[in-house]
Amino acid sequence: MLNSLPVLLGQSQSGNAVLVTFLIYIVAVFVIAGLSNKLLQNRNFLSEYFLGSRGLGVWAFALTLAATSSSGGSFMGFPSKIYSHGWVLALWIGSYMVVPICVMGLLGKRINQVARTSGAITIPDVLRDRFNNVTFGLISVALIIFFMTFNLVAQFKAGSEILRTLLGPIDAFNSMVDSMPSWFSSLTSVSADYLFCLVVFGIAVIVYTTYGGFHAVVWTDVMQGIVMVVGVIIMLPLAINQATSVIGEKDSQKTGMALVTAEMAEMLPPRFGEATLSLATIATEDFAIPPGTWIWSKGEAGDQLRLFKTRKRYVIPQGTSDVTEAEVLEIVSPDDIQRAEDLLVSIQHKTTPRLSGLIVTAPQTKKYVSGADEPGAFVTAPGPHRENPDGFLPLSLAISFFFMWAISGSGQPSNMVRLMAFKDTVTLRRSIFTVALYYSAIYFPLVIIFCCARVLIPGMESEPDRIMPQIAVVLTENIGMGWLAGLLIAAPFAAVMSTVDSFLLMISSALVRDIYQRNLNPEATEAKIKKLSYIFTLVVGFGALLGAMNPPEFLQDIIVYTGSGLAAAFLAPVVYALYWPRANHQGCIAAMLGGFGTHLAMYCVGFLNGDGFTPYRLLGSDPIIVGLVASFVTGFIVTIKFPPPADSIVKKYFFKKVEG
Repeated sequence: MLNSLPVLLGQSQSGNAVLVTFLIYIVAVFVIAGLSNKLLQNRNFLSEYFLGSRGLGVWAFALTLAATSSSGGSFMGFPSKIYSHGWVLALWIGSYMVVPICVMGLLGKRINQVARTSGAITIPDVLRDRFNNVTFGLISVALIIFFMTFNLVAQFKAGSEILRTLLGPIDAFNSMVDSMPSWFSSLTSVSADYLFCLVVFGIAVIVYTTYGGFHAVVWTDVMQGIVMVVGVIIMLPLAINQATSVIGEKDSQKTGMALVTAEMAEMLPPRFGEATLSLATIATEDFAIPPGTWIWSKGEAGDQLRLFKTRKRYVIPQGTSDVTEAEVLEIVSPDDIQRAEDLLVSIQHKTTPRLSGLIVTAPQTKKYVSGADEPGAFVTAPGPHRENPDGFLPLSLAISFFFMWAISGSGQPSNMVRLMAFKDTVTLRRSIFTVALYYSAIYFPLVIIFCCARVLIPGMESEPDRIMPQIAVVLTENIGMGWLAGLLIAAPFAAVMSTVDSFLLMISSALVRDIYQRNLNPEATEAKIKKLSYIFTLVVGFGALLGAMNPPEFLQDIIVYTGSGLAAAFLAPVVYALYWPRANHQGCIAAMLGGFGTHLAMYCVGFLNGDGFTPYRLLGSDPIIVGLVASFVTGFIVTIKFPPPADSIVKKYFFKKVEG
């Protein structure tokens, strides 16, 4: 029996082929950035760099909006939730297929008209010019920077994790990481390989976004959107076939997903806790224990074997024999234990030498609060949960999320910027249909793929945000086409890059256009603006890179917070500004601050209650519902209390000019 074995799934001779496939994709991204930069030479820099001269056609507009929305949350955080909670995530994401109808149908045509009328380039531009109020523009800039910074950090983490999974099996990469100077590893508590991949990813995405501007982002979004959907379509049949093959002949009456679902119905959630990791003898040198190391340990009955997995990297110092309070995961489902054992044996020849002599002592693990001893928790609502006794998705929360995705998508400034850039009404109408089909082709298959992943790769709750690149490697290795993993891993990488580049441009445009040019130096030359745009994009990107050196544990939680927070702050004031002639800046500012404050307060209450990053849910509802109600009500009341805007402003935005 194996005492300890670090699972580095997918290590094989195909590692270099995977890297080559992936590098071809990266080279294509930089070629696009170079071509895009040439467009900047003979056009208005601000309009071209940040908005693509408002000339996007159907495919460019549809895919850039879809790819920007399908972020690291869609391809990293969302799969981790499916893996951790099961089939209930189909209900959680169910409304995403109507997001394009809400986003593009509610705001698309009107915000494009208003932006063209005012010459706006950014969302703060739109709000400032609609009410001729500088303060409103600055408040919206501050909120965009606040939320986008959080989201960028999460996306940078996702990019690094993808690269770490891709490069982990390659000897040259591991040698390079080992040769890094000691000061590099001491910058943060995360592993050196994560830090190295973070720097590589950060530099790549920052450079091509800075150099190419909006058109580079749009064109790469088109390519990345195609890569994402192709990756999902390839993975779907592979995941179903391999999962059913692993289960074998347990139930001859079922096949395909029926068989996978029946297997999931027998699974029990793992247990999280702490333990002491000990060596049989004193260590003669520092003894490293990588994250994801499997350890077999005898149970209290003596002959009972228990299976643990480390969640972080630990080192037993020279001259000692153990490390205490190590975070571990314990697998408790008998079938999962057997599959883990079979998996370890089957890949033993592909891994680094096993860590012999390592044992687990004094484990203190806790059951899930919901679903711990309930077979079927992974296939029924509300799904298992470590801390919430009501489960992952009780009915009231499911209803909230159904509305949240559609509403929060409408309230994202990053989506609003895309709505300012399409060419005409026909483009908008066709794009709604295109994006709805695109989301359907991505999100439903993802639920199926990562339910299968529970069968194929046990124990990934220890590092759930890595399940997407990990399953890509496993699926392709199992069919002897490891090089294909480069393409499949490019799918989540594309999702992350397409979101990071858009957010970088949003923050830099807010700083350059809305703060510097419109408030500090209105007479700034184009050369000056161009120089500052490059500088701010670089500075913001490297700032997010530094923040990701101590990353959040759950990527999807950060993305849900920023997405719902932006919607609570921006949707009501934008709707009032676009559709209500009576709206004034006092009411819209109150709506923005009311929605932001209410949403933030519910997260603060949850934190003070000891729930970590889980918000307080009033009547079981998501904070976005309460935040939006507060925003719309506050905005309406304050608007009525103050006088209407000047007639000249109303006529400019709400009356058509008649010739002659």
